[in-house]
Amino acid sequence: IVICVPSRGYRNETQHFNKNSTSFPGNLHLVLVLRPSSLLSSAPSPSSSTDLGFRFSQDDFLLKMPVVMLRSVSDLLRYIDENHLTSDFTAKVEYCQSDWIVLRTSIESFAVTVKEIAQLLQGFGSELSDTELPDEANAIEFLLHSHTHRYRQMKDDIRSVLKEGRLLLSNLETVKASKRDVEEEREIQIDIETVQRLLAQLRDMEEAFDGFFEKHHLKLQQYLQLLRYEISFQEMEEMLEQLSVQEMEIACVGTTVVQTEQLLKDLDTLDKRAQEEMARAQVVILHGHQLAANHHYALALIIQRCNELRHLCDVLTTTIRTKRASLTRARDLLRRLEEALHWCDDGAYLLASQMVDKFQTREGAQEALQYLSCHQERAPSALKTSQDTLSLEFEAILTPQLQVTRCSSIMFHLLFCFVFSCFSLILPVFSHIMKELIATERIYVDELLSVLLGYRAEMEDPSMSYLLPLALRSQEDVLFGNMPEIYQFHSRIFLQDLQGCLETPEMVGACFLHRKEKFQVYERYCQNKPRSDLLWRQCSDSPFFQECQKKLDHKLGLDSYLLKPVQRLAKYQLLLKELLKHCTEERYRCELQEALDAMLELLKSVNDSMHQIAITGYQGDLGQLGRVVMQGGFNVWISHKRAAVRMKELPRFKPMQRHLFLYDHALLFCKRRDEDNHDRMPFYSFKSCLRMSAVGITENVKGDVKKFEIWHSGREVVYIVQASTVEVKVAWLTEIRKILTNQQKLRQGLFLPTLYNIN
Repeated sequence: IVICVPSRGYRNETQHFNKNSTSFPGNLHLVLVLRPSSLLSSAPSPSSSTDLGFRFSQDDFLLKMPVVMLRSVSDLLRYIDENHLTSDFTAKVEYCQSDWIVLRTSIESFAVTVKEIAQLLQGFGSELSDTELPDEANAIEFLLHSHTHRYRQMKDDIRSVLKEGRLLLSNLETVKASKRDVEEEREIQIDIETVQRLLAQLRDMEEAFDGFFEKHHLKLQQYLQLLRYEISFQEMEEMLEQLSVQEMEIACVGTTVVQTEQLLKDLDTLDKRAQEEMARAQVVILHGHQLAANHHYALALIIQRCNELRHLCDVLTTTIRTKRASLTRARDLLRRLEEALHWCDDGAYLLASQMVDKFQTREGAQEALQYLSCHQERAPSALKTSQDTLSLEFEAILTPQLQVTRCSSIMFHLLFCFVFSCFSLILPVFSHIMKELIATERIYVDELLSVLLGYRAEMEDPSMSYLLPLALRSQEDVLFGNMPEIYQFHSRIFLQDLQGCLETPEMVGACFLHRKEKFQVYERYCQNKPRSDLLWRQCSDSPFFQECQKKLDHKLGLDSYLLKPVQRLAKYQLLLKELLKHCTEERYRCELQEALDAMLELLKSVNDSMHQIAITGYQGDLGQLGRVVMQGGFNVWISHKRAAVRMKELPRFKPMQRHLFLYDHALLFCKRRDEDNHDRMPFYSFKSCLRMSAVGITENVKGDVKKFEIWHSGREVVYIVQASTVEVKVAWLTEIRKILTNQQKLRQGLFLPTLYNIN
């Protein structure tokens, strides 16, 4: 008799074997074997010993549980409560101990094996998820090979266990077929269902594991593809940028026909090479589109790379085409000028060959005039074409040297006193620009006055109130901003200053510098401009504006005139650049340069402040961060403690689009938002703030000359920032270094007294 005790306890839930077997394959705690008394009184036969005796060692018994051999019922009662046993132990039960142990061992062993397979699959999956991805293609290929090899081994193990389970199931079905007792047949059926359930679980695990590894394998392959594509892109980008540099080194205009033709040959050679490289770039772009079509996880980055290469190709093609057209026009002009110079040389020789004494007689003078008239009729087209027509045709390539050559031909042409002249001297450029500055300033002042009288004053006129919509009432300061203040400054101060420089135009630089602080009125006007534009769009269809425009006889609406101050501010720096270009005296050049720098700084400050007012979500006072030094858009990656890249962190390879605001005391990271923005102005959602007192920079990042690092709190967090151009990167690094240097000087100044007191 075999008593099987479950793990839940000895004394309260023990059952006779023929009942307990129905709960298998539950975990057993103890097996008790009770020999019948008849066997104790006589020597056991070989057959009975085989059937009822226990001849296996502990190591051979795979169930790994204690087996106790009992000689009497009294021994049994030491383990089991008497109330839980039947009163009659004389019944005969057909039982083969070895068969039962083999059967139970097989089922338990198969269940343990399935559990071990599940644990192995789970462990292997976790290992794959935490795999560190190297930056080299060879290392990625090794990972692919290694993971695939281990996957195939796991598949072999699963197939082996499946085969073992199917064999066990077949054996159980054979045993079931041999049973005649209904109860025994039912017990075997329960075992069969158990094995079938384990097999189903194993197949489900295999299917899930296959799906997981397929995704893992695909990501590894796509990561390898991305690494290789990045290498191809960087090589192609570097080559196209080199070609662009070489194109810029080829001059747009030559000084002679021979030199210009050589420049055209150099350009053709460069164009041939560029076509070859751009064909390679098209292959890289096509490869990128193929990756995107295959649903690559870095789809946005790949499309961006394709667009960047396409843009570089388009820019290079356009610049080469434009330069070829410029050189071709220059060659045409030089040929015309050479023809004109030859004509001038012939004319000079003709004049020099005339004998003065011939002019003493009528016949001699007429003969000389005839010679000169014939030469005048042979004048080349460059001297017969009107100045405006020729200047318009060759304006883009007319260098000062070509202007001198052209003017020399014209001056000689005038010596003959011909009726028409192709070229004439114009006013000095400097005075011409100065007159344009004063004339446009008068127009600007008149336009401001017309707006203030024809619109703003009308809004306060009671007789016009019936046309004024409710949204416009008492909104003059919103719609027009501080335009009255701007008008007062220009009409009473700046226009008079400019008029005083008419006789001495070189003093205009000092004029701008003297009124530098007054120009700050434009910053407030531009900061109010978004509110003004919003109000205008809400009320632009109002009959009030139509009536005012009709009275003023303006061809343009009010919104065009509200834009005039912004346009005028930009116009000043253009006029200053032209004045600086034609100024020769060093002292005045310095003043003009300072004036130009001041206006450019004002434009930048206005632009930065307009962006700053669009920041949302910052919990604090932006005014406490100091002035806005710079702002602009960048690609940004974030790294924490230089952590290794893992499979679950693959989205990091896609850069974040961030708009950075650099203040005197902090650096703000924001995200530009354009969607659902009816104000036509972007706004910036605040993301993070770095105090400049805890910021450090790494100026160069391996692999990309446009990248630099900004790290915080001893590299706890590292921001990898990619600028749009190298020039933008250099400008930002320069300003950041200035801020950090000033902070260091300030700290040294604060600490010196303390150190002195300690000493």
